Amino acid sequence: MISSLPLLPPFVPLLIGALAAIFLRGHLRSAIMLLAPIWGALQLAGFNDGVFLAIEFMGYELEPVRVDKLSIMFGYLFHLAAFIAVVYALHVKDTLQHVMGLSYAAAAVGAVFAGDLLTLFVFWELLALTSVFLIWARRTKRAYSAGMRYLILKVLSGVLLLAGAIIFIYHTGSAKFSEIGLEHDGMLQLGAWLIFIAFGIKCAFPFVHNWLTDAYPEATPTGTIFLASFTTKVAVYALARGYPGTELLVWIGVTMACFPIFYAVIENDLRRVLAYSMINQVGFMVVGIGIGTSLALNGAVAHAFNDVVFKGLLMMSMGAVLHMTGKINGSELGGLYKSMPKTTILCIVGAASISAFPLFSGFVSKSMIMSAAIAESYDVVWLLLLFAAAGVFHHAGIKIPYFAFFAHDSGIRTTEPPKNMLLAMAIAATLCILIGSFPAHTVYALLPWEADYQPYDITHVLTQLQLLFFSALAFVWLNLRHMYPPELPSTNLDSDWLYRKLMPNIAVPVFNRISAALTSVEEKAKGSIDKLINSSYDKEKDQPKGFLAQLWPTETMVLWVAVLLAGMLLFNYL
Repeated sequence: MISSLPLLPPFVPLLIGALAAIFLRGHLRSAIMLLAPIWGALQLAGFNDGVFLAIEFMGYELEPVRVDKLSIMFGYLFHLAAFIAVVYALHVKDTLQHVMGLSYAAAAVGAVFAGDLLTLFVFWELLALTSVFLIWARRTKRAYSAGMRYLILKVLSGVLLLAGAIIFIYHTGSAKFSEIGLEHDGMLQLGAWLIFIAFGIKCAFPFVHNWLTDAYPEATPTGTIFLASFTTKVAVYALARGYPGTELLVWIGVTMACFPIFYAVIENDLRRVLAYSMINQVGFMVVGIGIGTSLALNGAVAHAFNDVVFKGLLMMSMGAVLHMTGKINGSELGGLYKSMPKTTILCIVGAASISAFPLFSGFVSKSMIMSAAIAESYDVVWLLLLFAAAGVFHHAGIKIPYFAFFAHDSGIRTTEPPKNMLLAMAIAATLCILIGSFPAHTVYALLPWEADYQPYDITHVLTQLQLLFFSALAFVWLNLRHMYPPELPSTNLDSDWLYRKLMPNIAVPVFNRISAALTSVEEKAKGSIDKLINSSYDKEKDQPKGFLAQLWPTETMVLWVAVLLAGMLLFNYL
Protein backbone atom coordinates (compact mmCIF):
# COMPACT_ATOMS: atom_id res chain seq x y z
CA MET A 1 0.00 0.00 0.00
CA ILE A 2 2.85 2.39 0.86
CA SER A 3 4.65 1.78 -2.43
CA SER A 4 1.45 2.61 -4.37
CA LEU A 5 1.30 6.13 -2.96
CA PRO A 6 2.45 9.00 -5.23
CA LEU A 7 6.15 9.84 -5.03
CA LEU A 8 7.01 12.74 -2.76
CA PRO A 9 10.37 14.47 -2.31
CA PRO A 10 12.49 11.96 -0.36
CA PHE A 11 12.66 14.01 2.85
CA VAL A 12 8.88 14.50 3.12
CA PRO A 13 7.90 11.15 4.75
CA LEU A 14 10.36 11.75 7.60
CA LEU A 15 9.13 15.32 7.94
CA ILE A 16 5.52 14.11 8.09
CA GLY A 17 6.55 11.68 10.84
CA ALA A 18 8.18 14.54 12.76
CA LEU A 19 5.09 16.74 12.46
CA ALA A 20 2.81 13.88 13.50
CA ALA A 21 4.95 13.27 16.59
CA ILE A 22 4.05 16.77 17.80
CA PHE A 23 0.37 15.92 18.16
CA LEU A 24 0.23 12.14 18.65
CA ARG A 25 0.92 10.25 21.84
CA GLY A 26 1.50 6.69 23.00
CA HIS A 27 1.54 3.72 20.64
CA LEU A 28 0.09 5.71 17.75
CA ARG A 29 3.05 8.10 17.83
CA SER A 30 5.48 5.16 17.95
CA ALA A 31 3.75 3.50 14.99
CA ILE A 32 3.89 6.65 12.85
CA MET A 33 7.53 7.27 13.75
CA LEU A 34 8.44 3.72 12.72
CA LEU A 35 6.35 3.94 9.56
CA ALA A 36 7.92 7.21 8.35
CA PRO A 37 11.44 5.85 7.54
CA ILE A 38 9.96 2.65 6.09
CA TRP A 39 7.69 4.69 3.82
CA GLY A 40 10.59 6.90 2.79
CA ALA A 41 12.87 3.94 2.02
CA LEU A 42 10.19 2.21 -0.06
CA GLN A 43 9.70 5.43 -1.99
CA LEU A 44 13.36 5.48 -3.05
CA ALA A 45 12.85 2.30 -5.07
CA GLY A 46 10.50 4.24 -7.33
CA PHE A 47 12.93 7.05 -8.19
CA ASN A 48 14.83 7.09 -11.47
CA ASP A 49 18.09 8.94 -12.13
CA GLY A 50 17.57 12.57 -13.08
CA VAL A 51 15.96 15.73 -11.77
CA PHE A 52 12.76 14.92 -9.87
CA LEU A 53 11.88 18.50 -8.97
CA ALA A 54 13.11 21.77 -10.54
CA ILE A 55 12.04 25.37 -9.98
CA GLU A 56 13.17 28.78 -11.18
CA PHE A 57 14.31 31.29 -8.57
CA MET A 58 15.58 34.80 -9.39
CA GLY A 59 16.54 33.70 -12.87
CA TYR A 60 18.40 30.57 -11.74
CA GLU A 61 17.36 26.97 -12.24
CA LEU A 62 17.17 25.20 -8.87
CA GLU A 63 16.95 21.44 -8.42
CA PRO A 64 15.59 20.72 -4.92
CA VAL A 65 15.46 16.99 -5.72
CA ARG A 66 18.05 15.38 -8.01
CA VAL A 67 18.45 11.62 -8.05
CA ASP A 68 21.51 9.54 -8.93
CA LYS A 69 23.26 6.47 -7.52
CA LEU A 70 25.27 8.47 -4.98
CA SER A 71 22.26 10.23 -3.49
CA ILE A 72 20.18 7.03 -3.56
CA MET A 73 22.84 5.17 -1.57
CA PHE A 74 22.95 7.83 1.13
CA GLY A 75 19.16 8.05 1.03
CA TYR A 76 18.83 4.37 1.90
CA LEU A 77 21.51 4.75 4.56
CA PHE A 78 19.78 7.67 6.29
CA HIS A 79 16.38 6.00 6.28
CA LEU A 80 17.94 2.87 7.77
CA ALA A 81 19.73 4.94 10.42
CA ALA A 82 16.53 6.82 11.24
CA PHE A 83 14.60 3.58 11.66
CA ILE A 84 17.20 2.05 14.00
CA ALA A 85 17.42 5.28 16.02
CA VAL A 86 13.63 5.49 16.34
CA VAL A 87 13.46 1.86 17.57
CA TYR A 88 16.19 2.65 20.09
CA ALA A 89 14.30 5.73 21.34
CA LEU A 90 10.78 4.23 21.63
CA HIS A 91 10.94 4.07 25.44
CA VAL A 92 11.60 7.84 25.61
CA LYS A 93 8.54 10.03 26.21
CA ASP A 94 10.24 13.30 25.34
CA THR A 95 8.36 14.94 22.44
CA LEU A 96 11.26 17.29 21.75
CA GLN A 97 13.66 14.42 21.04
CA HIS A 98 11.19 12.57 18.83
CA VAL A 99 10.31 15.61 16.74
CA MET A 100 13.85 16.89 16.37
CA GLY A 101 15.29 13.44 15.73
CA LEU A 102 13.05 12.80 12.71
CA SER A 103 13.38 16.42 11.53
CA TYR A 104 17.16 16.04 11.68
CA ALA A 105 16.96 12.86 9.61
CA ALA A 106 14.69 14.63 7.10
CA ALA A 107 17.22 17.47 6.75
CA ALA A 108 20.00 14.95 6.10
CA VAL A 109 17.97 13.24 3.38
CA GLY A 110 17.08 16.60 1.84
CA ALA A 111 20.77 17.57 1.74
CA VAL A 112 21.91 14.48 -0.17
CA PHE A 113 19.19 14.93 -2.78
CA ALA A 114 19.81 18.67 -3.21
CA GLY A 115 20.83 19.34 -6.80
CA ASP A 116 21.83 22.98 -6.31
CA LEU A 117 23.91 24.94 -3.82
CA LEU A 118 21.05 27.07 -2.45
CA THR A 119 18.89 24.05 -1.60
CA LEU A 120 21.94 22.42 -0.06
CA PHE A 121 22.44 25.52 2.10
CA VAL A 122 18.84 25.40 3.35
CA PHE A 123 19.15 21.78 4.48
CA TRP A 124 22.69 22.44 5.73
CA GLU A 125 21.30 24.97 8.19
CA LEU A 126 18.33 22.79 9.10
CA LEU A 127 20.79 20.06 10.07
CA ALA A 128 22.36 22.44 12.59
CA LEU A 129 19.10 23.83 13.99
CA THR A 130 17.42 20.46 14.49
CA SER A 131 20.44 18.57 15.83
CA VAL A 132 21.34 21.08 18.56
CA PHE A 133 18.07 20.33 20.37
CA LEU A 134 19.17 16.71 20.79
CA ILE A 135 22.10 18.07 22.81
CA TRP A 136 20.01 20.54 24.80
CA ALA A 137 17.43 17.83 25.48
CA ARG A 138 19.67 16.44 28.20
CA ARG A 139 18.83 19.63 30.08
CA THR A 140 22.10 20.12 31.93
CA LYS A 141 24.34 23.18 32.10
CA ARG A 142 27.17 21.31 30.35
CA ALA A 143 24.81 20.24 27.57
CA TYR A 144 23.56 23.81 27.09
CA SER A 145 27.07 25.24 26.89
CA ALA A 146 28.27 22.49 24.55
CA GLY A 147 25.19 23.01 22.38
CA MET A 148 25.87 26.72 22.07
CA ARG A 149 29.47 26.10 20.98
CA TYR A 150 28.22 23.43 18.57
CA LEU A 151 25.65 25.81 17.08
CA ILE A 152 28.18 28.64 16.62
CA LEU A 153 30.47 26.46 14.53
CA LYS A 154 27.59 24.99 12.53
CA VAL A 155 26.22 28.45 11.74
CA LEU A 156 29.74 29.51 10.71
CA SER A 157 29.84 26.54 8.35
CA GLY A 158 26.51 27.63 6.86
CA VAL A 159 27.65 31.23 6.43
CA LEU A 160 30.79 30.09 4.60
CA LEU A 161 28.75 27.77 2.40
CA LEU A 162 26.33 30.56 1.50
CA ALA A 163 29.15 33.02 0.75
CA GLY A 164 30.95 30.50 -1.44
CA ALA A 165 27.72 29.53 -3.18
CA ILE A 166 26.88 33.16 -4.00
CA ILE A 167 30.35 33.72 -5.48
CA PHE A 168 30.13 30.53 -7.51
CA ILE A 169 26.61 31.20 -8.77
CA TYR A 170 27.44 34.80 -9.72
CA HIS A 171 30.58 33.91 -11.67
CA THR A 172 29.36 30.69 -13.33
CA GLY A 173 25.72 31.64 -13.90
CA SER A 174 24.60 28.27 -12.52
CA ALA A 175 23.51 27.11 -9.07
CA LYS A 176 24.04 23.41 -9.83
CA PHE A 177 25.84 21.38 -7.16
CA SER A 178 28.31 19.17 -8.96
CA GLU A 179 32.07 18.74 -8.94
CA ILE A 180 33.66 21.97 -7.72
CA GLY A 181 37.35 21.28 -7.06
CA LEU A 182 39.95 23.80 -5.94
CA GLU A 183 41.59 24.49 -9.32
CA HIS A 184 40.07 27.86 -10.25
CA ASP A 185 41.19 31.42 -10.88
CA GLY A 186 40.23 34.68 -9.22
CA MET A 187 37.00 34.89 -7.27
CA LEU A 188 35.95 31.39 -8.29
CA GLN A 189 38.88 30.01 -6.32
CA LEU A 190 37.77 31.99 -3.27
CA GLY A 191 34.25 30.59 -3.62
CA ALA A 192 35.57 27.04 -3.99
CA TRP A 193 37.72 27.40 -0.87
CA LEU A 194 34.86 28.84 1.18
CA ILE A 195 32.63 25.89 0.27
CA PHE A 196 35.51 23.49 0.96
CA ILE A 197 36.04 24.93 4.44
CA ALA A 198 32.29 24.81 5.12
CA PHE A 199 32.27 21.11 4.25
CA GLY A 200 35.43 20.63 6.32
CA ILE A 201 33.88 22.08 9.47
CA LYS A 202 30.95 19.67 9.26
CA CYS A 203 33.33 16.83 8.41
CA ALA A 204 35.39 17.56 11.57
CA PHE A 205 38.66 18.47 9.87
CA PRO A 206 41.62 18.91 12.27
CA PHE A 207 41.39 22.07 14.44
CA VAL A 208 37.67 22.41 13.67
CA HIS A 209 36.77 18.98 15.04
CA ASN A 210 36.06 19.89 18.64
CA TRP A 211 32.36 20.51 18.14
CA LEU A 212 32.03 16.74 17.76
CA THR A 213 34.02 15.60 20.79
CA ASP A 214 32.57 18.46 22.84
CA ALA A 215 28.87 18.14 22.04
CA TYR A 216 28.10 14.50 21.18
CA PRO A 217 29.03 13.10 24.63
CA GLU A 218 26.77 15.71 26.25
CA ALA A 219 23.67 14.68 24.29
CA THR A 220 21.02 12.30 25.59
CA PRO A 221 21.70 8.55 25.20
CA THR A 222 19.15 8.36 22.38
CA GLY A 223 20.02 11.72 20.83
CA THR A 224 23.64 10.66 20.37
CA ILE A 225 22.51 7.86 18.04
CA PHE A 226 20.88 10.38 15.71
CA LEU A 227 23.87 12.70 15.93
CA ALA A 228 26.35 9.93 15.11
CA SER A 229 24.43 9.00 11.97
CA PHE A 230 23.92 12.13 9.92
CA THR A 231 26.05 15.28 10.19
CA THR A 232 29.51 13.96 9.32
CA LYS A 233 28.09 11.58 6.71
CA VAL A 234 26.31 14.45 4.93
CA ALA A 235 29.70 16.21 4.86
CA VAL A 236 31.37 13.08 3.44
CA TYR A 237 28.68 12.95 0.75
CA ALA A 238 29.23 16.64 -0.05
CA LEU A 239 33.00 16.15 -0.39
CA ALA A 240 32.47 13.10 -2.61
CA ARG A 241 30.14 15.15 -4.79
CA GLY A 242 32.11 18.38 -4.88
CA TYR A 243 35.79 17.55 -4.40
CA PRO A 244 36.63 14.01 -5.60
CA GLY A 245 40.30 13.56 -6.42
CA THR A 246 41.43 16.65 -4.48
CA GLU A 247 44.84 15.50 -3.23
CA LEU A 248 44.79 17.84 -0.24
CA LEU A 249 42.02 15.63 1.15
CA VAL A 250 44.39 12.65 1.25
CA TRP A 251 46.66 14.35 3.77
CA ILE A 252 43.78 15.89 5.73
CA GLY A 253 42.19 12.45 5.93
CA VAL A 254 45.40 10.77 7.09
CA THR A 255 45.74 13.35 9.85
CA MET A 256 42.14 12.74 10.88
CA ALA A 257 42.71 8.99 10.93
CA CYS A 258 45.84 9.22 13.12
CA PHE A 259 45.64 12.02 15.68
CA PRO A 260 42.36 10.99 17.44
CA ILE A 261 43.97 7.69 18.44
CA PHE A 262 46.17 9.40 21.01
CA TYR A 263 43.22 11.22 22.56
CA ALA A 264 40.94 8.19 22.52
CA VAL A 265 43.48 5.98 24.32
CA ILE A 266 43.73 8.39 27.29
CA GLU A 267 40.08 9.52 27.37
CA ASN A 268 37.96 8.41 30.34
CA ASP A 269 34.48 9.23 28.99
CA LEU A 270 33.66 6.23 26.77
CA ARG A 271 31.22 8.16 24.58
CA ARG A 272 33.96 10.73 24.00
CA VAL A 273 36.27 7.85 23.04
CA LEU A 274 33.72 6.93 20.37
CA ALA A 275 33.51 10.57 19.27
CA TYR A 276 37.27 10.59 18.64
CA SER A 277 36.87 7.23 16.94
CA MET A 278 34.28 8.77 14.65
CA ILE A 279 36.81 11.37 13.48
CA ASN A 280 39.28 8.53 12.91
CA GLN A 281 36.82 6.63 10.72
CA VAL A 282 35.77 9.71 8.77
CA GLY A 283 39.48 10.22 8.09
CA PHE A 284 39.54 6.95 6.13
CA MET A 285 36.59 8.18 4.06
CA VAL A 286 38.25 11.54 3.37
CA VAL A 287 41.42 9.76 2.18
CA GLY A 288 39.33 7.72 -0.26
CA ILE A 289 37.65 10.83 -1.64
CA GLY A 290 41.02 12.53 -2.00
CA ILE A 291 42.50 9.60 -3.95
CA GLY A 292 39.53 9.93 -6.27
CA THR A 293 39.62 6.64 -8.21
CA SER A 294 36.47 4.57 -8.58
CA LEU A 295 37.77 2.01 -6.09
CA ALA A 296 38.70 4.69 -3.55
CA LEU A 297 35.41 6.58 -3.88
CA ASN A 298 33.44 3.36 -3.57
CA GLY A 299 35.47 2.51 -0.48
CA ALA A 300 34.77 5.94 1.03
CA VAL A 301 30.99 5.79 0.60
CA ALA A 302 30.84 2.09 1.54
CA HIS A 303 32.77 2.85 4.72
CA ALA A 304 30.39 5.74 5.45
CA PHE A 305 27.50 3.27 5.12
CA ASN A 306 29.13 0.71 7.39
CA ASP A 307 30.31 3.30 9.90
CA VAL A 308 26.78 4.52 10.54
CA VAL A 309 25.79 0.96 11.43
CA PHE A 310 28.75 -0.21 13.54
CA LYS A 311 29.43 3.17 15.17
CA GLY A 312 25.73 3.43 15.89
CA LEU A 313 25.88 -0.01 17.51
CA LEU A 314 28.78 1.02 19.75
CA MET A 315 27.07 4.30 20.64
CA MET A 316 23.87 2.41 21.43
CA SER A 317 25.70 -0.01 23.71
CA MET A 318 27.34 2.85 25.60
CA GLY A 319 24.00 4.69 25.67
CA ALA A 320 22.45 1.57 27.22
CA VAL A 321 25.19 1.54 29.87
CA LEU A 322 24.59 5.23 30.62
CA HIS A 323 20.82 4.71 30.70
CA MET A 324 21.01 1.79 33.14
CA THR A 325 23.86 2.92 35.41
CA GLY A 326 23.96 6.71 35.05
CA LYS A 327 27.74 6.41 34.51
CA ILE A 328 29.87 6.48 31.38
CA ASN A 329 33.44 6.97 32.61
CA GLY A 330 35.68 3.94 32.24
CA SER A 331 37.09 4.53 35.73
CA GLU A 332 33.61 4.01 37.21
CA LEU A 333 32.54 1.00 35.15
CA GLY A 334 33.61 -2.63 34.76
CA GLY A 335 32.13 -6.04 35.45
CA LEU A 336 28.86 -5.21 33.71
CA TYR A 337 28.97 -8.41 31.64
CA LYS A 338 27.50 -10.15 34.70
CA SER A 339 24.28 -8.16 34.62
CA MET A 340 24.21 -7.00 30.97
CA PRO A 341 25.39 -10.06 28.99
CA LYS A 342 23.30 -9.36 25.87
CA THR A 343 24.50 -5.77 25.65
CA THR A 344 28.06 -7.04 26.10
CA ILE A 345 27.79 -9.45 23.17
CA LEU A 346 26.22 -6.82 20.91
CA CYS A 347 28.94 -4.33 21.85
CA ILE A 348 31.62 -6.90 20.96
CA VAL A 349 30.02 -7.31 17.50
CA GLY A 350 30.30 -3.55 17.00
CA ALA A 351 33.89 -3.61 18.24
CA ALA A 352 34.79 -6.42 15.80
CA SER A 353 33.15 -4.49 12.97
CA ILE A 354 34.96 -1.20 13.57
CA SER A 355 38.22 -3.12 13.98
CA ALA A 356 37.68 -4.65 10.50
CA PHE A 357 37.69 -8.30 11.50
CA PRO A 358 37.03 -10.55 8.48
CA LEU A 359 33.33 -11.42 8.16
CA PHE A 360 32.38 -8.12 9.78
CA SER A 361 31.34 -4.96 7.94
CA GLY A 362 34.39 -2.78 8.52
CA PHE A 363 36.64 -5.25 6.73
CA VAL A 364 34.87 -5.05 3.37
CA SER A 365 34.99 -1.24 3.14
CA LYS A 366 38.19 -0.19 4.92
CA SER A 367 40.25 -2.61 2.81
CA MET A 368 38.96 -0.91 -0.37
CA ILE A 369 40.45 2.42 0.69
CA MET A 370 43.78 0.89 1.69
CA SER A 371 43.96 -1.11 -1.55
CA ALA A 372 43.30 2.08 -3.52
CA ALA A 373 46.12 3.84 -1.64
CA ILE A 374 48.57 1.08 -2.60
CA ALA A 375 47.31 1.00 -6.20
CA GLU A 376 47.90 4.77 -6.57
CA SER A 377 51.40 4.59 -4.99
CA TYR A 378 50.47 6.36 -1.77
CA ASP A 379 52.87 4.16 0.19
CA VAL A 380 53.34 6.54 3.14
CA VAL A 381 49.58 7.06 3.31
CA TRP A 382 49.06 3.29 3.36
CA LEU A 383 51.51 2.88 6.26
CA LEU A 384 49.81 5.65 8.23
CA LEU A 385 46.39 4.11 7.58
CA LEU A 386 47.79 0.78 8.77
CA PHE A 387 48.85 2.48 12.01
CA ALA A 388 45.41 4.10 12.28
CA ALA A 389 43.70 0.73 11.75
CA ALA A 390 45.77 -0.80 14.58
CA GLY A 391 44.90 2.17 16.78
CA VAL A 392 41.19 1.69 16.11
CA PHE A 393 41.41 -1.84 17.43
CA HIS A 394 43.07 -0.52 20.60
CA HIS A 395 40.69 2.29 21.51
CA ALA A 396 37.38 1.09 20.05
CA GLY A 397 37.79 -2.64 19.49
CA ILE A 398 39.33 -3.42 22.87
CA LYS A 399 39.08 -0.43 25.19
CA ILE A 400 35.32 0.17 24.87
CA PRO A 401 34.09 -3.37 25.70
CA TYR A 402 36.98 -4.11 28.08
CA PHE A 403 36.63 -1.11 30.38
CA ALA A 404 32.83 -1.00 30.23
CA PHE A 405 32.04 -4.69 30.71
CA PHE A 406 35.17 -6.45 31.98
CA ALA A 407 38.30 -4.79 33.48
CA HIS A 408 37.85 -4.40 37.24
CA ASP A 409 34.53 -5.20 38.89
CA SER A 410 32.94 -1.88 39.77
CA GLY A 411 30.31 -3.60 41.89
CA ILE A 412 27.47 -2.13 39.79
CA ARG A 413 24.59 -4.57 39.37
CA THR A 414 21.78 -3.62 37.04
CA THR A 415 19.59 -5.20 34.36
CA GLU A 416 19.51 -5.23 30.60
CA PRO A 417 18.18 -2.03 28.98
CA PRO A 418 14.59 -1.81 27.67
CA LYS A 419 13.68 -4.32 24.96
CA ASN A 420 13.44 -1.70 22.23
CA MET A 421 17.06 -0.69 22.89
CA LEU A 422 18.18 -4.32 22.67
CA LEU A 423 16.18 -4.76 19.46
CA ALA A 424 17.81 -1.74 17.83
CA MET A 425 21.27 -3.03 18.80
CA ALA A 426 20.37 -6.50 17.50
CA ILE A 427 19.30 -5.07 14.14
CA ALA A 428 22.58 -3.15 13.82
CA ALA A 429 24.65 -6.20 14.89
CA THR A 430 22.87 -8.41 12.35
CA LEU A 431 23.58 -5.88 9.61
CA CYS A 432 27.27 -5.76 10.61
CA ILE A 433 27.55 -9.52 10.13
CA LEU A 434 25.43 -9.69 6.95
CA ILE A 435 27.33 -6.86 5.25
CA GLY A 436 30.67 -8.34 6.27
CA SER A 437 29.75 -11.84 5.14
CA PHE A 438 27.83 -10.98 1.96
CA PRO A 439 29.12 -7.60 0.74
CA ALA A 440 28.25 -8.21 -2.92
CA HIS A 441 24.56 -8.60 -2.09
CA THR A 442 24.38 -5.75 0.42
CA VAL A 443 26.53 -2.60 0.44
CA TYR A 444 28.42 -3.34 -2.81
CA ALA A 445 25.10 -3.54 -4.65
CA LEU A 446 24.49 0.14 -3.87
CA LEU A 447 27.91 1.50 -4.88
CA PRO A 448 27.70 4.45 -7.31
CA TRP A 449 30.89 3.88 -9.31
CA GLU A 450 31.96 0.90 -11.38
CA ALA A 451 34.82 -0.97 -9.71
CA ASP A 452 35.64 -4.65 -9.47
CA TYR A 453 36.81 -5.56 -5.99
CA GLN A 454 36.99 -8.81 -4.01
CA PRO A 455 37.80 -8.27 -0.31
CA TYR A 456 38.21 -11.91 0.60
CA ASP A 457 41.52 -12.97 -0.86
CA ILE A 458 44.32 -14.60 1.10
CA THR A 459 46.52 -11.48 1.18
CA HIS A 460 43.85 -9.19 2.62
CA VAL A 461 42.60 -11.69 5.17
CA LEU A 462 46.04 -12.73 6.45
CA THR A 463 47.33 -9.14 6.57
CA GLN A 464 44.34 -7.99 8.58
CA LEU A 465 44.44 -10.95 10.95
CA GLN A 466 48.14 -10.36 11.61
CA LEU A 467 47.48 -6.69 12.29
CA LEU A 468 44.69 -7.49 14.72
CA PHE A 469 46.61 -10.27 16.45
CA PHE A 470 49.69 -8.15 17.12
CA SER A 471 47.57 -5.18 18.18
CA ALA A 472 45.82 -7.40 20.72
CA LEU A 473 49.17 -8.75 21.87
CA ALA A 474 50.47 -5.20 22.37
CA PHE A 475 47.39 -4.29 24.43
CA VAL A 476 47.74 -7.37 26.64
CA TRP A 477 51.48 -6.80 27.17
CA LEU A 478 51.04 -3.10 27.98
CA ASN A 479 48.19 -3.88 30.33
CA LEU A 480 50.11 -6.60 32.17
CA ARG A 481 53.12 -4.30 32.49
CA HIS A 482 50.83 -1.52 33.78
CA MET A 483 52.00 0.69 30.92
CA TYR A 484 48.62 1.08 29.23
CA PRO A 485 47.09 4.49 30.06
CA PRO A 486 44.73 3.90 33.01
CA GLU A 487 41.19 5.18 33.12
CA LEU A 488 41.44 8.27 35.33
CA PRO A 489 38.97 11.11 36.03
CA SER A 490 40.62 13.89 34.04
CA THR A 491 40.16 16.58 31.41
CA ASN A 492 42.26 16.21 28.27
CA LEU A 493 43.33 19.38 26.50
CA ASP A 494 42.49 19.56 22.81
CA SER A 495 42.73 22.37 20.27
CA ASP A 496 39.50 23.91 21.61
CA TRP A 497 41.66 25.07 24.56
CA LEU A 498 42.90 27.80 22.21
CA TYR A 499 39.50 29.48 21.87
CA ARG A 500 37.93 28.37 25.14
CA LYS A 501 40.83 29.30 27.46
CA LEU A 502 43.83 30.98 25.80
CA MET A 503 41.99 33.50 23.63
CA PRO A 504 39.60 34.62 26.41
CA ASN A 505 42.54 34.95 28.81
CA ILE A 506 44.25 37.25 26.30
CA ALA A 507 41.19 39.02 24.95
CA VAL A 508 39.42 39.81 28.23
CA PRO A 509 42.27 41.91 29.73
CA VAL A 510 42.76 43.68 26.39
CA PHE A 511 39.07 44.52 26.13
CA ASN A 512 39.03 45.64 29.76
CA ARG A 513 41.91 48.04 29.09
CA ILE A 514 40.24 49.39 25.96
CA SER A 515 36.97 49.81 27.84
CA ALA A 516 38.73 51.64 30.69
CA ALA A 517 40.48 53.95 28.21
CA LEU A 518 37.20 54.72 26.40
CA THR A 519 35.51 55.40 29.74
CA SER A 520 38.30 57.81 30.70
CA VAL A 521 38.04 59.65 27.36
CA GLU A 522 34.25 59.80 27.74
CA GLU A 523 34.51 61.27 31.24
CA LYS A 524 37.04 63.90 30.13
CA ALA A 525 34.90 64.85 27.14
CA LYS A 526 31.84 65.11 29.35
CA GLY A 527 33.76 67.35 31.78
CA SER A 528 34.90 69.64 28.94
CA ILE A 529 31.34 69.94 27.64
CA ASP A 530 30.06 70.73 31.14
CA LYS A 531 32.71 73.48 31.49
CA LEU A 532 31.71 74.92 28.12
CA ILE A 533 28.07 74.99 29.11
CA ASN A 534 28.83 76.52 32.49
CA SER A 535 30.95 79.24 30.90
CA SER A 536 28.07 80.24 28.61
CA TYR A 537 25.26 80.24 31.21
CA ASP A 538 24.79 82.41 34.30
CA LYS A 539 23.13 80.24 36.95
CA GLU A 540 22.57 83.16 39.36
CA LYS A 541 20.58 85.18 36.79
CA ASP A 542 19.22 81.99 35.19
CA GLN A 543 20.07 83.23 31.68
CA PRO A 544 22.73 82.78 29.01
CA LYS A 545 25.81 84.98 29.08
CA GLY A 546 28.43 86.01 26.55
CA PHE A 547 28.30 87.77 23.20
CA LEU A 548 25.58 85.62 21.63
CA ALA A 549 23.44 85.93 24.71
CA GLN A 550 23.13 89.69 24.04
CA LEU A 551 21.16 89.07 20.84
CA TRP A 552 17.55 88.04 20.36
CA PRO A 553 17.03 84.40 19.15
CA THR A 554 15.87 85.63 15.68
CA GLU A 555 18.96 87.78 15.37
CA THR A 556 21.16 84.81 16.36
CA MET A 557 19.52 82.67 13.66
CA VAL A 558 20.12 85.37 11.01
CA LEU A 559 23.74 85.62 12.10
CA TRP A 560 24.34 81.87 11.71
CA VAL A 561 22.53 81.78 8.36
CA ALA A 562 24.82 84.55 7.15
CA VAL A 563 27.88 82.65 8.42
CA LEU A 564 26.77 79.41 6.71
CA LEU A 565 25.99 81.25 3.45
CA ALA A 566 29.40 82.88 3.48
CA GLY A 567 31.00 79.50 4.12
CA MET A 568 29.11 77.91 1.21
CA LEU A 569 30.06 80.73 -1.17
CA LEU A 570 33.70 80.43 -0.13
CA PHE A 571 33.62 76.65 -0.57
CA ASN A 572 32.10 76.93 -4.08
CA TYR A 573 34.59 79.62 -5.05
CA LEU A 574 37.58 77.50 -3.97
